[in-house]
Amino acid sequence: MKKILVINGPNLNHLGRREPDIYGSLTLSEIQKYTEEKLKSYNLEIEWFQSNIEGEIVSSIQTSMTSGVDLIIINPAGYGHTSVAIYDAMKMIDKPIIEVHLTNVYSREDFRQTMLTAKAASKIMSGLGKNAYYLAILSEIEK
Repeated sequence: MKKILVINGPNLNHLGRREPDIYGSLTLSEIQKYTEEKLKSYNLEIEWFQSNIEGEIVSSIQTSMTSGVDLIIINPAGYGHTSVAIYDAMKMIDKPIIEVHLTNVYSREDFRQTMLTAKAASKIMSGLGKNAYYLAILSEIEK
C-alpha cells in the first residue's frame, strides 16, 4: 500500500466560496472526496492536511520523512510564491513531491508566475481544477 500525504496551504479551506469564478464551486472536502473516489481501485492510504500557517506546513513536510510517506502532493497556494521555509523543507525529502495548483498560474497575475516552491518539486501541475490531485497521484503511481 502506498502512503500519500496531500498538503494544502492557505485559504484553500475556503474553496467553494473563495472567488468561485476562479477556483470553482467545490469545497476542499468535495475535492478530497472526488479524488478518493477516482482512486478507490488503487491500494492507497491518502492523508489530507490543510493549514493557513506556514510553520505547520513545514512541520507536516518534515514529519513525512519518518512516517512512511511514499509521495507528497502539495498545493502551497500563496506560499508557493514566497516561502523559502517550505522550499527548504521540500528539499529535505527524498521521495517524489508533486506541486499542484488548481488554476493556471501562468495566466494570472505576474506575481503568481514566480513559483519558488516548485523548484523543489519533482513535478508541477497547474490549471487542472478539481482533477489536480487525482492526476498528480495517478502520474506517480502509474509510471
